[in-house]
Amino acid sequence: MFCRMDGFFCKPKRCTFSVLVLQNIVMLLLLTESYGGESQGVGPSQTITALVGEDVILPCQLEPAVDAVSKTVEWGRPDLKPRFVHVRHEGLNLLDNQNPSFKGRTSVSVDKLRHGDLSLKLSAVRLSDNGVYRCYFPSQEKQSTVELVVGSFSPPAITGLDRSTSGVVLQCESEGWYPEPEVLWLDGEGNLLSAGSTESVRGPDGFYTVSSRVTVERRHNNMFTCRVTQNNINQTRETHIHVPADMFLTSSSAAARVGIVVFILLSLVVAAAVVYWRWSPNQRKDEAKRRQSENERAEREQLSGRKETLEEELKRKEEEQTDLELMIHKLTEQNKKLHNQIDKVRDVEENSTNISEDIDEKVKSAEKKAESDKDQGYLEMKTVAVSAKNHLKHRKQVDQKLNNEAESMQILTDGLLQTMSDRKKSLEEQKKKVKDELEDIQRKLS
Repeated sequence: MFCRMDGFFCKPKRCTFSVLVLQNIVMLLLLTESYGGESQGVGPSQTITALVGEDVILPCQLEPAVDAVSKTVEWGRPDLKPRFVHVRHEGLNLLDNQNPSFKGRTSVSVDKLRHGDLSLKLSAVRLSDNGVYRCYFPSQEKQSTVELVVGSFSPPAITGLDRSTSGVVLQCESEGWYPEPEVLWLDGEGNLLSAGSTESVRGPDGFYTVSSRVTVERRHNNMFTCRVTQNNINQTRETHIHVPADMFLTSSSAAARVGIVVFILLSLVVAAAVVYWRWSPNQRKDEAKRRQSENERAEREQLSGRKETLEEELKRKEEEQTDLELMIHKLTEQNKKLHNQIDKVRDVEENSTNISEDIDEKVKSAEKKAESDKDQGYLEMKTVAVSAKNHLKHRKQVDQKLNNEAESMQILTDGLLQTMSDRKKSLEEQKKKVKDELEDIQRKLS
């Protein structure tokens, strides 16, 4: 709020800030307070485990408990940009600067806040939610951290059962795990079996698929277990299989079977050679043309699919660029308003200084004209002058505080403008690459 001076009186003049400006100022203050001085802990650091899709509570308790409903509470992830997960200020949730990955999935309980419980509820947990979260209470400069470990699991399946000269080969596979699990093989008595190294593949969704093979010999009950375990999330899943006794080969029958397989393979090789040499050159030429035609058709289908994907990507980038340009325009307008506001504050400060000097001149003049200290008119004027100067001093302090906040907000806005401008430039470069690739695909298709 600014003041217009009229003689010795100060009349308030209404000045409105947009909600975005207010929220950015709060975020700026949080950034300043978050790194100011040594913070005391709200509570001990701890580790919380959750499975993908579950809701989880990240605990944070003030000790001693105080009513935090109208206070500022910040939950953040220091490794993210922006780092804000959930911010509450003076009874309102300020979520404009919330990291997009948490949109619509965070909340704090007002009832619990009344008792100093700042715990955060995170809904529909995702794999990307893994990390260390920071609970910060600026009014007391207290903070604590909570590590969230997100996991996923699924039961394994034995997918292979093959004979070999040394026994029976079993294969076990399990997908949809996080973090990466361990695969163990056990016999019917719970003894570990010696197996080959576990194969692990991480898919584009971030989940692991693991598989393992083991060769087993005949036992008294022929029961075997594939166990998949992940200690970090305390999850173990297993499956059992009974191998029929006739699956195990004796040494004589194994040799006979190997001989039969070799004979069959040799026969197939000879038959394939005869068929190949009896094939006419024209037939081979037709087959080559047919394969070439199929390859060209498959390539065109692949190019068409890639073209559709690129067109959708280009459309998304154009929409994102439009949104960025709109935000840049809004921030530019906001920056102009802040410049005007700073100029007005400086004008008010200069006017206040001039008025203060004028008051001093009038008091000095009255002192010269007064015949004695008992001059009633002089005493009354001096009392009014001192009161006015004190009021002016207070207004100058208020104006200076507002000026500092506006300048801080201007610095933050300049930073946001620079970030968005860089993102816009990057988008334009990406759009150019997509357009070039689309043109290349169009030439190939035509």
